[in-house]
Amino acid sequence: MLTKTKGIVFRFTKYGDSSVIATLFTEHAGVQSYILKGIRKSKSGSGMALYQPLTLLDLVVYHKDGATLHHIREAKCRHIYKNIPGNVLRETLAFFITEVMNKSIREQTHPEELFQFLEHSLILLDSSDEPLHDFHLRFMIGLSRFLGFGAQQSQEVVGGRILPNEVQENLQKLLDGKKTNMSYLHRKEILELLTGFYRDHIENFGTLKSVEVLQEILTQKH
Repeated sequence: MLTKTKGIVFRFTKYGDSSVIATLFTEHAGVQSYILKGIRKSKSGSGMALYQPLTLLDLVVYHKDGATLHHIREAKCRHIYKNIPGNVLRETLAFFITEVMNKSIREQTHPEELFQFLEHSLILLDSSDEPLHDFHLRFMIGLSRFLGFGAQQSQEVVGGRILPNEVQENLQKLLDGKKTNMSYLHRKEILELLTGFYRDHIENFGTLKSVEVLQEILTQKH
């Protein structure tokens, strides 16, 4: 069945000599995998550019019931990132949220709502003039709510840990969608709390490899 949908590229893997399998989050069907035959051949031109992680696409796709691999009939970029490329902080944040999405988003019963959140977050990362030091924390909090385990109170994230009052207060501000003015060390501590929170709720979430690089960049930008 042919369907028009929007999509966000999560990742791709090489398949054979010239093809790839691209995993996308689609607005109409959540996470789906598509085989792109021959796209790595030189005559395919810039076709692979459309399937780099986080690319936002307008798609016409062919889905076959029961199939694990589907086909893309048409694809075009729906938003060209202007400020993420070449900006070290934005690029590092993009790398971080790509890893978070790949580790946490699997099956979704309401993909339209999650897609809108992801698309809005990516465009905000690209276009916002506001400071981005809390972006990754706000993203994780927002995503967790779509995944069904989001917290409203800081104690739900903190659990039995004993934290300085200021850290817990800043975490509560983030949960409430309010601005913070916290130190780098407090941001680092809250990120550790949130990654632990994800590990508690998502099987095989594991360790985020991008955290070390992100912390280094945030230290420089602080």
